[in-house]
Amino acid sequence: MNAPMQTTKINDTTEQAVRSELLAPRFYRTDYDAVGKINVEPVRQQWNSMMEEYKEDRNRAHFRQEFDYDATTLTSDPELHEEFIDFLTSSITAEYSGCVLYQEIKKNVDNPAIADLMGYMARDESRHAGFINKALKQLGVAVDLGFLKRQKEYTYFRPKFIYYATYLSEKIGYARYITIYRHLEKHPEQRFHPIFNWFMEWCNDEFRHGESFALMMRAQPELLRGHNKLWIRFFIIAVYSTMYVRDHNRPKLYEALGMDPTEFDFRVFDITTAITQQVFPLSVDTDDPRFRKGLERLRDISAKSTAAKERGGIMGRLTAGALAVSAGLTFARLYCLPVKHHELPEDFRMEPTW
Repeated sequence: MNAPMQTTKINDTTEQAVRSELLAPRFYRTDYDAVGKINVEPVRQQWNSMMEEYKEDRNRAHFRQEFDYDATTLTSDPELHEEFIDFLTSSITAEYSGCVLYQEIKKNVDNPAIADLMGYMARDESRHAGFINKALKQLGVAVDLGFLKRQKEYTYFRPKFIYYATYLSEKIGYARYITIYRHLEKHPEQRFHPIFNWFMEWCNDEFRHGESFALMMRAQPELLRGHNKLWIRFFIIAVYSTMYVRDHNRPKLYEALGMDPTEFDFRVFDITTAITQQVFPLSVDTDDPRFRKGLERLRDISAKSTAAKERGGIMGRLTAGALAVSAGLTFARLYCLPVKHHELPEDFRMEPTW
């Protein structure tokens, strides 16, 4: 007879991180054997240079630093407190998702070049997740990372989908952190929490991780040609639209930072688009008024869908279903908009100069 399953009481933040929602960061599995077969020789010179940067570990001491924070600064504004907790929880879930994925790849491949790379990236993401948890603990909450790893639903992605999605995630993460950091350099009075002081080194880690996936894709040029261009377009639009909707669900957070979420997002899109031309043969025209209108339409649908689900009942479910169809059609229209094509540069390593 099986022993009865023991239930573990978890806090609301851990429960939020574990939930599988459309806009929430996911945990992934993939075909580890296929990843292990990557031949890095076509990019060996750039690969060796990148690995030396990982070995140097410039940010070793950075995330060991401590900071104190009076949580009452946030609890006096319940809306800001809630949105900031949501921001940190989403961030720690994304960082730890990367950590777990890279650890699993390292454990399951025989290719020493790939295994070493994944070990370094897992190290970085573990530091990031642990650092965010320090901030959450000072706010009276924290995410149980062990529970999250065991209980979070995992999504299987083919290796090339992992490359496209994770490359974009790392590069857009850099663009987000550096945009906030530069803004707060000019407006330090709006730095309402000390964690923002860590964003420079933090985002440079994200940038280097993106470079790693750029090298893996440039070592497999077939991933950047033919029908794979359709997948690249899909992931760009999916990542951009998800970010737009999620950021507009946190109006109080951006108000506290003194930033307009729409202007912030399109600045992030501009940086990400400039960076991704190192490896993607196409980019989305984010200045196209139809693109902007489509994102706003998705934001409106998301808000109405949330309200319908909260209302519940038959009408709530019917409304949510109709809105899901509308969201799918809106995404399809975004997907069909013209894109910009360009040649890939021969020298494709980049430096975080934004």
